[in-house]
Amino acid sequence: METLLEFFSFSSPNVRMVTLGTVLLGAAAAVVGSFAFLRKRALVGDAIAHAILPGIVLAYVVTDSKHPLVLMIGALLCGWLAILSMDYIGNKTKLKTDTVIGLILSVFFGLGIFMLTAVQHTGRGNQAGLDKFLFGKAASMTQTDVFVFAGFSIALLIITFVFFKAFKILSFNRDFALTLGLPVKWAEFVLATLTVLAITTGIQAVGVVLMAALLITPAAAARSWTDSLVRMIFIAAALGALGGLVGSYISFTAPNMPTGPWIVMALSFFTLFSLLFAPKRGVFAKLQLQRKNREKIITENLLKAFYLTGEKTGNVQAIIAKETLDSYRKFPASEFQFALRKLKRKLHIIGNENGWRLTETGVVKAARVVRLHRLWEMYLTERMNMQSDHIHPNAETMEHVITPEVEAELIKELNRPEKDPHESVIPY
Repeated sequence: METLLEFFSFSSPNVRMVTLGTVLLGAAAAVVGSFAFLRKRALVGDAIAHAILPGIVLAYVVTDSKHPLVLMIGALLCGWLAILSMDYIGNKTKLKTDTVIGLILSVFFGLGIFMLTAVQHTGRGNQAGLDKFLFGKAASMTQTDVFVFAGFSIALLIITFVFFKAFKILSFNRDFALTLGLPVKWAEFVLATLTVLAITTGIQAVGVVLMAALLITPAAAARSWTDSLVRMIFIAAALGALGGLVGSYISFTAPNMPTGPWIVMALSFFTLFSLLFAPKRGVFAKLQLQRKNREKIITENLLKAFYLTGEKTGNVQAIIAKETLDSYRKFPASEFQFALRKLKRKLHIIGNENGWRLTETGVVKAARVVRLHRLWEMYLTERMNMQSDHIHPNAETMEHVITPEVEAELIKELNRPEKDPHESVIPY
């Protein structure tokens, strides 16, 4: 608790600088990464992150300075060159996109490692520390670094806000953006520049090896929580900032723990949690939805079996035994008992082991399932020109998913038919 209070008091200048720097970098990278994620260009971000290494080394060689602004300019130019190279090779050759990305990544990164090794063997007195861009070293950030990163991050967010509409359309439908007359090429260039800029600012924290995680992981987590792009960007930015905060705290409590990898670990945990527990798109939510749909189908099939069996006798509320139901549709014992218990709880069915019958509410529910089945069969024969002996399996599926709105449209479209293609009465 003492360590926790000491960290969040931000009394130490080093804690303030590192935390502020990682929070800004995490949030800014997540905003741009959201568009890269939606455009399915995650690997492009990884390639750029590796490709900017020779630009950093070259900027140092030319200027003999390790000022963050100088190194970032070199990284930015090299990142641009990598993007242009990918576009050129992709347009002029028949190589697939993943091949081009792998080619650019390996060539540029290999060149960067070669140049870095060469510089380290020159004996220059101030070359120490360049290798931190490989794996990141957020704990070494100074006040100058933070000011430079803050300036770049603010510029990145402002440009994103100004071009948000174009980026939004471009991320979801490039062809639609072209038909609207939007400057798609210019928007793609600006978005690519922002991607390079975000990666360039983030390598100080996590290095070129893990930068793709800082760019894409918050967006992947945020996508699980919402279908709105605006909310997704805010959630991604919040997760990116929180990841920076958690990584900084762990590094503070355990000085031997590197900040960058722990930022990525925190973001990975957020993403795993989101993929599992998000309310609509999470794994458990989908399993729950599948379970509910399965239960719905089982209970509706049993309701329909009661209705159709009773319909043959002229009394849909007749008492029906299990053996009679089996002659219409064979239900597995476990499914039958489950559906029976559920329908009895809802008072759709009453009875005992000797037989059961539909209640008034049960008749209404069962009649709707039958009605949807027969309406869909009519639609398939009259509008889709399908043969009446081929439509039953399709209707068996659709009867469980047709909404009241679609039901109303079907009745209107078919002019409220009285009978289905098999001359069975459609119950209204």
